[in-house]
Amino acid sequence: MSVCITLTRSSISFMATGARRYSRIGFVGLGNMGGHMAKNLLKKSYKLTVYDLNKSAVTNLVEAGANSAPNVAEMSKEVEVVISMLPSNQHVLDIYTGENGVLSAAKKNVLLIDSSTVDPSVSQSVASQAQKHNLRFIDSPVSGGVNAAKDGTLTFMVGGSSTDFDHAQSVLEAMGSRVVYCGDVGMGQAAKLCNNMLLAISMIGTAEAFNLGQKLGLDAKVLANIINSSSGRCWSSDLYNPVPGILPNVPSSKNYEGGFGTTLMAKDLGLAQSAAIRTQTPIPLGSLAHQIYRAIIAHGFSNKDFSVVYQFLKESAS
Repeated sequence: MSVCITLTRSSISFMATGARRYSRIGFVGLGNMGGHMAKNLLKKSYKLTVYDLNKSAVTNLVEAGANSAPNVAEMSKEVEVVISMLPSNQHVLDIYTGENGVLSAAKKNVLLIDSSTVDPSVSQSVASQAQKHNLRFIDSPVSGGVNAAKDGTLTFMVGGSSTDFDHAQSVLEAMGSRVVYCGDVGMGQAAKLCNNMLLAISMIGTAEAFNLGQKLGLDAKVLANIINSSSGRCWSSDLYNPVPGILPNVPSSKNYEGGFGTTLMAKDLGLAQSAAIRTQTPIPLGSLAHQIYRAIIAHGFSNKDFSVVYQFLKESAS
């Protein structure tokens, strides 16, 4: 594979010389992330056909210029690329390998791109079955959150053949600012699970630090200014602070609405836990983070952004 690396002030872009330009794309899964990703494809003049069980999400995309399909099979028949952004292992298996799924209808050599976060073994299973149908599959989970999905600055972590990675470049770069090749199918998922486990741990630590600081009498904005210019700085403190009012455009300042839900974070931590058990890898903090997010859900925060751990800690102390 021939790759050229372009440096800019804000990002590193990995541009493969074998990148292809596709025109007809199918997109399934129009939630908080997928809806924005699909709109960015429309902005880049791709012909888009969408499907989701949520009819209002479909209507929103149709109003933006997409076509809609009555089911996944119909969506898959006339496109060159299928992209999915789904919540769980089972959703991915159902959409691709289920009755009237993508594999049952897509034409030979169509490129399948799954940007869901699932167990690496799920990606590997779908890829194996796709190959039997003369289809190509890559796993391509994302990092960056809802704001990055909206702004088109996601990072894609890609697992698959180097050729398929090259061919996916132009599509992925329409939705993100960084596309990284991680290795064979499933390695994108492996990278994502490690990243999200660390994200959960750092968010819990950030929430604990700010809760303690306020209990000691520190103003949260003063503490944020100190942390974000000191050794405690991290993404959770600097760009996604869990304390309401510190940053204007993050879920904590919007009653923890939108963003990356606690249920999804708990799911990802469960996947990391399963992978750790399978590989006999100790993850004591990852396991504790999983327990904490399960407790957050049990306390009624299942529909809130994962930064609500700050509010959970405040209420637990009162």
